[in-house]
Amino acid sequence: MFEVPRLLQLKHMQGLPVSHSEIELSLSARNIRRLLSFQRYLRSSRFFRGVTAQNSLYILDDDYNGQAKCMLEKVGNWNFDIFLFDRLTNGNSLVSLTFHLLSHNGLIDHFHLDMVKLRRFLVMVQEEDYHSQNPYHNAVHAADVTQAMYCYLREPKLAKSLTPWDILLGLIAAATHDLDHPGVNQSFLINTNHYLATLYKNTSVLENHHWRSAVGLLRESGLFAHLTLEERQHMESQLGSIILATDISRQNEYLSQFRTHLDRGDLCLENAGHRHFILQMALKCADICNPCRTWELRDVERKCNLDISPLCDRNSSNIANIQIGFITYLVEPLFVEWARFSNTRLSQTMLGHVGLNKASWKGMLQERSSSEEADPAFDD
Repeated sequence: MFEVPRLLQLKHMQGLPVSHSEIELSLSARNIRRLLSFQRYLRSSRFFRGVTAQNSLYILDDDYNGQAKCMLEKVGNWNFDIFLFDRLTNGNSLVSLTFHLLSHNGLIDHFHLDMVKLRRFLVMVQEEDYHSQNPYHNAVHAADVTQAMYCYLREPKLAKSLTPWDILLGLIAAATHDLDHPGVNQSFLINTNHYLATLYKNTSVLENHHWRSAVGLLRESGLFAHLTLEERQHMESQLGSIILATDISRQNEYLSQFRTHLDRGDLCLENAGHRHFILQMALKCADICNPCRTWELRDVERKCNLDISPLCDRNSSNIANIQIGFITYLVEPLFVEWARFSNTRLSQTMLGHVGLNKASWKGMLQERSSSEEADPAFDD
């Protein structure tokens, strides 16, 4: 069933009249949902507020709060377990992680951000515009990408060159890069004549929607209302170009440009345009970095009795083939060039994990093939 705002969008796209009562109902439902979401977060989060809420059914106990805070002390480690952190924060991993990173890097003070508006923005991002029913493109994935992005921003070349503006852009782009994802790919939207495909003219449909959704929440929350109009427009434009870079159909375009820069040795991080390009490449890496994590993290969903994400169930030879192809043609080429650029222990660690994970998938495929050949049922 479509929500009221979705119905209004469809009617608008089809040229059908929209009554004032429908608009009022849409705004009322939306505002109530926002308010309840924010109040639910305020009740459940003592970590950032520093006070004890009374009679709350959703609050974490002191032990869990302590463990979550201990994990945040190591948020820059590549082996950070986002699934565990999500459990320790009672499903508030994206809010807790992003708020911490903005605070830890001095961005709240530097940009004079209102903490209530910031929390409200992050809660709206996490609880309404990321859909928990999505097995992969959900708030936990966004938190995972944001944590990876932070690891990349800490790499020596970037740490000494990036400005507070760059870091703010990078973290917000990571947190919102899949906002309001419908759970299907661009081809499906185009082939089914979905209103989003029509709206964005079949071009980077999902990425354009993620970007516009992020801009909508930024404006609704008033997070940057204190900035000048020019600064806000610049922020929204740059946020868009970073998110749009995650369009996998443009992978070769960005990779070729990256490779050309590295071959020429002409990347200068004192140049704002070059820094912005590196932020685009960093988010591209963060978005598909799962094969660069340790193999054990892939089994967390199964241990937690969660539905296994599509393309993540190792008990399928077809999935193994898809993963091998994904690593070979998308992940490896990108991270090889990133390693050329950063040339750090982290970049080599990621490449090492990619090789091991690819070998594990191949081994599993061979195992399955061998067992099928030995099975009498296949002798017919």
